[in-house]
Amino acid sequence: MQPQDVAPRPAPSADSPVVGVEQAEAALVEHYPRLARLAYLVLPPGPGRSRRVLTAHALTQRALPRGTTEAPVIPAQPAGRETDPGYACLRLRVLRAALVAGVPLWRRMRLGRPPLPPVLPQVWGLRLFPRSGGADELGLDQRLSALSGPGRAAYALRGLEKLPDGDVREVLAAAGVTDVDAALREADTVPGQYALLDSPEFDPCSLVARPTDLMRRRQHGKAALAAGAALVVCGVLAALPAAGRGPDGPAAPPYARNASAQAALDPGRLVRVSPAAWRTSPRTDFSVWPARGDLTGDRALLRRALAVWARPGETVRVSATPGTPAGGPPGPPQLLYAGNVDNARVVILYDGLRLVRYAEPLDGARGAALDFARTDNARRAEAGAVVLGRADGNVRYLTAPWVTRAAERDLTEPGSGAMDLTLTDGMTSPLASPVRHDGACASWNVLQLTDGSTTRLLTDLGELVPARLTTGRPGSVREASGAEALRTWAPYACSLGAVRGQGVRSVNAWEFAEQPLPDASGSAAWVCTRAETWRGRGARALAQFRAPGGRYGAVAAKGTGVTACGARDPHVLAGVLWKSEADDWYLLAAGSDDTASVRVTGGVSASADGNLLTARAKRGARAEVKGTLEDGRKVGALR
Repeated sequence: MQPQDVAPRPAPSADSPVVGVEQAEAALVEHYPRLARLAYLVLPPGPGRSRRVLTAHALTQRALPRGTTEAPVIPAQPAGRETDPGYACLRLRVLRAALVAGVPLWRRMRLGRPPLPPVLPQVWGLRLFPRSGGADELGLDQRLSALSGPGRAAYALRGLEKLPDGDVREVLAAAGVTDVDAALREADTVPGQYALLDSPEFDPCSLVARPTDLMRRRQHGKAALAAGAALVVCGVLAALPAAGRGPDGPAAPPYARNASAQAALDPGRLVRVSPAAWRTSPRTDFSVWPARGDLTGDRALLRRALAVWARPGETVRVSATPGTPAGGPPGPPQLLYAGNVDNARVVILYDGLRLVRYAEPLDGARGAALDFARTDNARRAEAGAVVLGRADGNVRYLTAPWVTRAAERDLTEPGSGAMDLTLTDGMTSPLASPVRHDGACASWNVLQLTDGSTTRLLTDLGELVPARLTTGRPGSVREASGAEALRTWAPYACSLGAVRGQGVRSVNAWEFAEQPLPDASGSAAWVCTRAETWRGRGARALAQFRAPGGRYGAVAAKGTGVTACGARDPHVLAGVLWKSEADDWYLLAAGSDDTASVRVTGGVSASADGNLLTARAKRGARAEVKGTLEDGRKVGALR
């Protein structure tokens, strides 16, 4: 798109409300994240995401007027920030500044607006950029980058500010856009994925910090030091006879003395495993995966992947599961895949501790992605698949060489069958991902893999490695693929969304108690779901209660970093307030089957032998639940 001109700002209307500095400052403090996000969306993507973040903050901070100013007339909208003249004034100033920042220098000079470089904020030695989103956010960012500044502004005002087109026209015209119709037509070319504008991908206030190019900084520091020393030496030598001068030795290349680093960046030294190695190896994990894909011989692609892994640039989107180091490879890694996946060239590498996925657009556009996932001590059950790519709400996997069949199954419908997926050199056909940005959960699709006589279920949680699903008592869990296991998981499938992006290795569902209801309407089920992580810390446990006839379970208690419901401590205790059909309230508490007694104190006082307790209660009552195990140990409710 050709950039549009931004006209000089129009004179304010006589009916415009007056905004004082104090009112504008209050609006800036209250709505700063929103204004910074608007500036980030409108700014051109060219300088890189780190520069774009700092510019968005600079423009937002400079939007505060120096004295009393006049705000534009505010369109009639629901009550909120849109009816605040201070916010409307700042939004217009931020929008105008962001549009001018995207105009070429010679046009700014023609409009009488010379560039004013922001003094603050400045960051040295770090690159700051928003947290990476998913494939949908990446696609939207690439589409918006193809628009002009006014086009991006029109899209942001529609989606972020929820303005109708009539109000968008007024704001754009007030910001100095000369051809508002063209800006709206440009915005129409991008699908209306307005909910994605609220994601962390476009939030310049929620940032990830990475160092700048350390090797280049070191080179520049050495060069500056050498230049300073040379000036001193030259000053001294200028007074000496010509015979006293000697040659200067050149500095060594960055990797000239580091053989390991050189080897790690050489595509010719990538480890490639035989396709039959897994059949005789004592280990069956990612280390015995062969190299697959139609681009395993593309040395240029492999070189780019290795170089970006060692030193990702400003335009590279880097993501890592919690607890995963994001540094370069310690030596030549193993190649698992290199090929075309949907609209990207993808390379999957493995260094014994981490899986690394490098992806670049097929059309050569900017915006490569680098994803890290920790996979140390992976076993056959957890090394069954890796995410190759996500597009249009679907996900493709690369499966292990021992997988003979792949299928898609809806975990919320235990009675429905599995739909077979095509396997081509280990790559599955696309299946619908359960990961959604709007939080809705009408279904939860999982990957079903068959390995000889064993069938396993894996679920996508928005990371590189899908999580394994199991059922049963901790310490003796089994695969969640049988009929009984599917019925156990069905009401609690949607709770998997609570552990998305947490570096989850496996999730187990354990039905630890069944409790008859006091109104004789049936028995309720108590289930504990526990998500284990690859890093070993940060496990999450949810105690969930489901009354008879309920489609989904309700979370009664939860804990993070706890041992309850795990192999180290296969015990759990939880309570919930429940209302009968006769509008009577009860406190129901349940523990695992080795609980000898349960007692509640506080808003409800009661005790019972065994692992179940039922007591009359009042609505909103708060009580503390405690229990005693058969071995005499005291336990508290999950928290």
